[in-house]
Amino acid sequence: QVQLVESGGGLVQAGDSLRLSCAASGRTFSRYAMGWFRQAPGKERVFVAGISRSRGNTYYPDSVKGRFTISRDNAKNTVSLQMNSLKPEDTAVYYCAASSRDYPSHSYEYDYWGQGTQVTVSS
Repeated sequence: QVQLVESGGGLVQAGDSLRLSCAASGRTFSRYAMGWFRQAPGKERVFVAGISRSRGNTYYPDSVKGRFTISRDNAKNTVSLQMNSLKPEDTAVYYCAASSRDYPSHSYEYDYWGQGTQVTVSS
């Protein structure tokens, strides 16, 4: 099993940057692909970034490509999401997730989830 705990959310202004972190328990962290999702009020949870297990290949949807960067440190069992040029539409609860699949980008492909951290971007 993997337990995930997110941190780093908060209230920022449009154009600001924010870095989210996710700490994972367990000794098998490197075996999991990691992803970040977000969910705005009344909307579905959507994928915003993913990173592969060993090589750390990253992938993003067009909505955040060029603004968000995911990274991982397998020695520290952490995954981060650097968010730049934030927009009010980025406001959501952000979730960290772990998957045993290759390059997962749908929520049903992920096995473990954190509790989420709120990001609010004011205009």
